[in-house]
Amino acid sequence: MPKIILSLIISLFSIFILNSCDDYSPSHRGFSKLEQIKHEGTLNVLTRKDPTTYYEGAEGLTGLEYDLVMLFAKHLQVKVNFIIPKTFDEILTHISEDKADIAAAGLTITEQRKQNMRFAPAYQNITEQVIYRSGRKKPQNASDLTNGIIEIVKGTSHIDTLLKLKTKHPELNWNVNDELKTDGLLYLVNEGLIDYTIADSHQASTIKRFYPKLNIAFDITEPRQLAWALPLSKDNSIYDEVSLFFKQIKRDKTLKHLLEKHYGNSGNLTYVGNCKFRQHMESRLPVYEHYFKAEAKKHNIDWRLLAAIGYQESHWRSDTTSPTGVKGLMMLTKGTAKQLGIKDRTDPAQSIKGGALYFKLRHKKIPARVQEPDRTWFALASYNVGFGHLEDARILTQTRKGDPDKWLDVKKSLPLLSQKKWYKQTRHGYARGKEPVRYVENIRSYYDLLVWLTEENLIEKNVMSLKPEKPENKALGFEPPTL
Repeated sequence: MPKIILSLIISLFSIFILNSCDDYSPSHRGFSKLEQIKHEGTLNVLTRKDPTTYYEGAEGLTGLEYDLVMLFAKHLQVKVNFIIPKTFDEILTHISEDKADIAAAGLTITEQRKQNMRFAPAYQNITEQVIYRSGRKKPQNASDLTNGIIEIVKGTSHIDTLLKLKTKHPELNWNVNDELKTDGLLYLVNEGLIDYTIADSHQASTIKRFYPKLNIAFDITEPRQLAWALPLSKDNSIYDEVSLFFKQIKRDKTLKHLLEKHYGNSGNLTYVGNCKFRQHMESRLPVYEHYFKAEAKKHNIDWRLLAAIGYQESHWRSDTTSPTGVKGLMMLTKGTAKQLGIKDRTDPAQSIKGGALYFKLRHKKIPARVQEPDRTWFALASYNVGFGHLEDARILTQTRKGDPDKWLDVKKSLPLLSQKKWYKQTRHGYARGKEPVRYVENIRSYYDLLVWLTEENLIEKNVMSLKPEKPENKALGFEPPTL
């Protein structure tokens, strides 16, 4: 065979082989959806910015949905591409059109949605609640809602709820807002711009901490379930893997700990306590803020956490003295102050310096295997009750088949230290164990509120970016005015 013909055959064969390589991508080799995701190394997830799902916190991105998705991505050993549509309705549309692998956005399972998407196993139970503002008469039932302006988010299950109620209460009307999310409507209720909205119970309890004028009128539904949504498909691979993932995190209590992390202290602060804190933040905190910031920077602590400790200890008063002789803004004992080199406990600068150093020492003493945020909660409990009593509670937790490295379990054991049946089993004996639990939960609430009040209020900014008009009570189906 002539060399030129042989070369031509080899070249044509090489081109055929190279072109054939295109058919060996996962989608052309009969790979499952799960295998495609692993091959590409990216999980595409629809979500929304909300305090209950995905948001920028003091230490970076956080939120229940964010944490769950990141755990699932670690389980798959892939990266995450978060997709955040402009509206809630778009999340439902995109997942039904197979434009993402998962929608993790606090979605309620409904029969209507099941026709367009597939739901993974539920991870949380909620109810839908009617929200109103202090100063208004509390609505007792659906009939009372006809006397005010109701506004709800487009695409939510709240619309289905109101449609069912309208069959029994034909006079019931509402506006559908296609620009704002539930947190935006809660802001409008707080400002008195609308009378009522509907929010899922976990949203209501979270936002209510930051808008103390908001009140829950009543549950408008029976308990419902939240779950991730996936596109409808005959391919079960990703659904089966998600199901396995949730089975695992329920069994090992990871899900329970995440729920505690995000919602464990949401209802801890009373209306009066919330208002007093805000007043003191304006009148007292400015005097000491620069001390908190300076000392926090030295020890790589968020200054707002240090300030929250100070508020729990003294309500930011440097002249405070307890009956037991504990003094100053950070309420240091005489022995602790001497150990830390603090000469004057009543001097604000010295007190905050001592408090920051003492907290840092408590934090370092917690076993290295304890992860955040539990490590910080343990350090705070130790700041209050002492490391020895904290260790006793952790040992009791292990004895009672709990996890000694999780605050959710240990905070149930701490109160037992005041009961003879339990404290006689411990090394350090009796302690008022309820106090460190309240101490930690209060500081968590103060810290969350400080972060909220010192960060840019994105909810308010989003609402104010729209042109405000006075809402009118329109009939069902009428497009609401632009806010």
